[in-house]
Order: sequence, then structure tokens, then C-alpha cells
Amino acid sequence: MPTTGFPTKWAAFAVILVCGLITSLFFLSGTDVPEKEPAIPAAIVIKPQQPAKVNTNALPPKPEEKWRYIQELENKKVIVPKLTQKHVSAKEKPAKPYLLQCGAYHSQTQADERKAMIAFQGLNSQIKVSTNNKGTWYRVVLGPYKDKRLAMNDQNKLQQHGISPCAIWFWE
Repeated sequence: MPTTGFPTKWAAFAVILVCGLITSLFFLSGTDVPEKEPAIPAAIVIKPQQPAKVNTNALPPKPEEKWRYIQELENKKVIVPKLTQKHVSAKEKPAKPYLLQCGAYHSQTQADERKAMIAFQGLNSQIKVSTNNKGTWYRVVLGPYKDKRLAMNDQNKLQQHGISPCAIWFWE
């Protein structure tokens, strides 16, 4: 038996399925009982109804807080002791100021570019020239800073704007 490209078994099944659906819809939709026409009353009287009272206090009252710590924290006063010269030891405060180095380059043009990028962030930098056995270096530095925290603030500001890496050293 030669096979044709047309699937006859599936086509026959589809025709039987469609005929079955049409027959079932015909029996379900066809009713022999005529519909009654609705009787129209002569006059329709609508009685006004009083609007339903809306409870404005739909939520229950707020419960009282049974925690004391909230009131204690609101009324608490924090006393910060002032640091005197006796509290600050010589170990905590170095004698040398800090600098922030944001690059060391062999060419001055690269150092000038980095200095300009730092200037766009509102910080003042300078180029220090140093010579050693590896050649001449142009270091871009910021500072001097009295406190390391001030140098770290500027380092974070530069890092947020994509200028990194920057290192904090003692001023020489």
C-alpha cells in the first residue's frame, strides 16, 4: 500500500470530532419551550432607602504600648566626655603628616592627566618628581593631611569617581 502525504486516519478522526461537537451544541442550545415575555408593571414605585451608616471607626483603637524602653530612650541624655590632652597619647598621634598618592608615572603628560582628573573632583593635587635607579618618576600626591581620616575621606571621594588606586603614606 503506497503511503500518501495526507494522513487519512487523522482527517477522519477530526471530521468525526467536529460532527460530534456540532451535534452536542445543537441539542444543548435548542429548546422547544418558547420564552415568556416579561410582564411590564404599570408603575414602578421606588422607595428611597436610607443610606447605610458607615462606621468611621472601622479600626480598633490603638493599644497602649507596654514597653518602657521607648520612653526611657526618648528622655535619655547622652553625655560625651571631652578628650583632653591627657587622654591622647603620643602613640595615637604621629608627628608626621599624611599624603595621598594617586599615581606614579614615567611621563609627565600622564601625571598631568591624573592631576586634571583629580582637579575635576574639587581637590588640589601636586606632582612631585623623584629620581632613583629605575628612572624619573612623576608622583601625583594630595596633602599634607594632619589626620589620616581626612586623607581617607578624599581617597573615598576619588574612588567613588573612578580614580583609584590611591595610597595613604606619611609625608616625606
